[in-house]
Amino acid sequence: MPSKPPPIKKSPAKKAAEKAPEPEPAPVEAPPAEAPPVEAAPADGPPAEAADAPAEDTSAAEAAAPAAEDGAAADAPVVDAPADAAPAEAAPVEEPPKAPTPPPPAVPTSAPLNLAVDDVNDNSLTIMWKTPETIGDSGLDGYTIEYCKDGTTDWVVANEELTSANRFCIKNLTTSDLLHVRVVAVNPGGRSEPAALAEAVPIREIVARPKIRVPRFLRARFIKQVGDQINLVIPFMGKPKPVVSWLKDSQPLDPKRVNIRNSDKDSILFIRTSQREDSGVYEMTVKVDSFEDKATITLQIVELPGPPAFVKLVDTWGFNAALEWAPPTDNGNTEITGYTVQKADKKTGEWFTVLEHYHRLTATVSDLIMGNSYSFRVFSENQVGSSETSAVTKGVANIQKTGIIYKPPEYQEHDFSEAPKFTTPLSDRAATVGYTTKLLCSVRGCPKPKIEWLKNQMVIGDDPKFRQISKQGICSLEIRKPCSFDGGVYTCRAKNAQGEATVSCKLEVKQVILPEADKEKGK
Repeated sequence: MPSKPPPIKKSPAKKAAEKAPEPEPAPVEAPPAEAPPVEAAPADGPPAEAADAPAEDTSAAEAAAPAAEDGAAADAPVVDAPADAAPAEAAPVEEPPKAPTPPPPAVPTSAPLNLAVDDVNDNSLTIMWKTPETIGDSGLDGYTIEYCKDGTTDWVVANEELTSANRFCIKNLTTSDLLHVRVVAVNPGGRSEPAALAEAVPIREIVARPKIRVPRFLRARFIKQVGDQINLVIPFMGKPKPVVSWLKDSQPLDPKRVNIRNSDKDSILFIRTSQREDSGVYEMTVKVDSFEDKATITLQIVELPGPPAFVKLVDTWGFNAALEWAPPTDNGNTEITGYTVQKADKKTGEWFTVLEHYHRLTATVSDLIMGNSYSFRVFSENQVGSSETSAVTKGVANIQKTGIIYKPPEYQEHDFSEAPKFTTPLSDRAATVGYTTKLLCSVRGCPKPKIEWLKNQMVIGDDPKFRQISKQGICSLEIRKPCSFDGGVYTCRAKNAQGEATVSCKLEVKQVILPEADKEKGK
């Protein structure tokens, strides 16, 4: 069974209504009168809950009705309280408020920029543009796109609502129509000046946009010498057949100097004999209706440079001459890469190159011959070659004779005397009876030392059993078929005027012992 609803409490709004009829209400108490409407919500709550209660609990519904009436009565003082407080707030205001400054009049923007065709087919046209340069304080609401057929002045608005984009596609067009298109910027100040396409656009399918395919060697500066034949083939793409045009330095080509031959796939620029005046920037334009592509080719015709402007002999001293010159007035239409300096003796008149590929404008020529007079000349160089003529010095460089007596230098004679010294000593070794052996050592000394060999401190002398050799400081003692008695201490002694030196080694001669079985076989 549902529980009884709680007893209805008196709402704060009703309490405020009972206090309202008191005499002389203070103005300070007026603000609290605004609070009851906020708290009146709880007073309305119980009737809502009572409506959801079961129909059997009729006492709760009857109690909710007086509470709603009390809440409505509490609203009356709330309306009157602000009315009494209003005169008290208006009393301190003495001066009327100043009228606000009127806003500046709205001004239209400038015209949109760079209107161009982005795409076209047989039933639509897409255009694009840039934001106006000047917009102003009124801002920019959007753009209106309008078009009309060629030969009429009936402009049709393509967009029902303003567009904020800088690109728009005009749809549902008729094939083969020629349309003029313009774009107007709109803001509160009104319409701007229209930006229109320079030419009417034909509405038809473009099979291929024009595209110039510049060869790789033409993407940089193309250099040729004067007199060379020039034949440049530049391929391109585009359908239908593009219209090709050429300009040189933004001016039309001279047909007497340059021949242009166009086909469906390429354009040929032909110059039979190139000259310096053919140098410049050639611009090729390929156009299909309102679409176009451009390419530039820089052509430079060069030749040999002229000679230096002047050559001057600045100074002469000793066996040297200082020269100075100026760059040529004609560089051959390319930069100067260096200079060649030559000299000539007045006696022979033959020219000899002193400096080649020299980059400075001053030079010093050295190693001139005493008593001779020299002239000098300078050639200019560029990537084509050296100048055909040269600049020659007006004066000559005279190398004066001077009284010079040659005194040969005196050198102190070096004493190379040295006492003997063994650089490689003798080494102890063992030999076998009946097998020839050698003892080796090396010695140095100045003057050449005398070599003696000793066995057990006894001079060997000219014993035929021993062979003594001394050559270029290498000393050797050969013992022929030694026996067991040839063993001992061998000494090599070197003597000269500066002193003597000795070196020794021990030689052991071994007897081969045969087994008993081998002895019997020998018998």
